[in-house]
Amino acid sequence: MAVISSIPRGDVTANLNYYTAPVDGSAPYNLVGDDHPKDLARRNYGDDFHDVVIHDIRGNEADFTLDRDAFQLIQGVPDSAEEEFVDDVSIQKKYYPEVEKLLLDNIPGADKIYIFDHTIRRSNPDAHRTPVLRVHIDQTAASVEKRVRRYFPDEAEALLKRRYRIVNVWRPLNKNPVEANPLAVASTSTLEEKDVIPISHRYSDGYVGETAAINYNPGQKWYYASGMTGDERLLIECFDSESLKPGSGIGGRVPHTAFADPRTRVDAEGRESIEVRALVFGN
Repeated sequence: MAVISSIPRGDVTANLNYYTAPVDGSAPYNLVGDDHPKDLARRNYGDDFHDVVIHDIRGNEADFTLDRDAFQLIQGVPDSAEEEFVDDVSIQKKYYPEVEKLLLDNIPGADKIYIFDHTIRRSNPDAHRTPVLRVHIDQTAASVEKRVRRYFPDEAEALLKRRYRIVNVWRPLNKNPVEANPLAVASTSTLEEKDVIPISHRYSDGYVGETAAINYNPGQKWYYASGMTGDERLLIECFDSESLKPGSGIGGRVPHTAFADPRTRVDAEGRESIEVRALVFGN
């Protein structure tokens, strides 16, 4: 008897949440951390929902690369020395070196990696972070340069003359293939400059970074890898300095979002994941 999988497969139409500008015309912002004034809104911009076709890359995983699409799926990754993913110190000690090696092995020319943080998301309502159902990019060109200068004050000028990027390494933590709230990405080759809206990202310690929200554009092409497993890693490129060079043909930034797949079973296991963010330097 054939086994029927509960994992949704194939292309799907799902409702994605895009950006709407603040109604008062002010500059858009997000607040990060819990120490901001209670009467200040966590963000001042709105939602814009659209049904979008999201294409399943299964069977064609190798067709997508960082240089052309700003995302890439790595398969067959060995089991991690980190098993629980509940203690930050343990994650930094055991998992960060594995991520560094993965990036060096899979990004041609990369020779220096600096991992600056990670986020764990769980679908449990009590979780500190849950899957983000909003189209966004984690960094902008300005915020990446700011991070280089922040982490490497003595080397920054030399490093900024080389190729530098921010690449997030995303993986599910579920024991079973991901069924609920999979991650979708839009190829950078289909992203237009007018689609990208810088958002001030204000931390409670005074640091101000910058992320990007995304305007809806029907020309954007969206993809996901159905049923991702723990031996897979999705590389999500937030910025590539090559994109600043005229005629390079490199976009270097990929919008992404979790999405509610309408085919998902009501009692499906909630998605758990970790995303590690790294500066990548090389030729």
